[in-house]
Amino acid sequence: MATINKIRTGLIDKILSINNKDFLETLDKLISLSKSESEIVKLTYEQKTMLEMSENDIKTGKLISQDAINKRNLEWLNAI
Repeated sequence: MATINKIRTGLIDKILSINNKDFLETLDKLISLSKSESEIVKLTYEQKTMLEMSENDIKTGKLISQDAINKRNLEWLNAI
């Protein structure tokens, strides 16, 4: 918990040094719109199924690198 308190104190110190009203208003909106850590996200059946499929792909090594995906996408775009 000491880390959270240290971060919070540091943020408060930084906020206190800001004099730009527009920036502070935007920061206030951002903080107000952010979700609480304690909020539980409910996943649909489909979302859970997709996550399980993804975990299974990782376990079985069915992965593709970002470079390979980029190459495949470029080939597809050039074929159009």
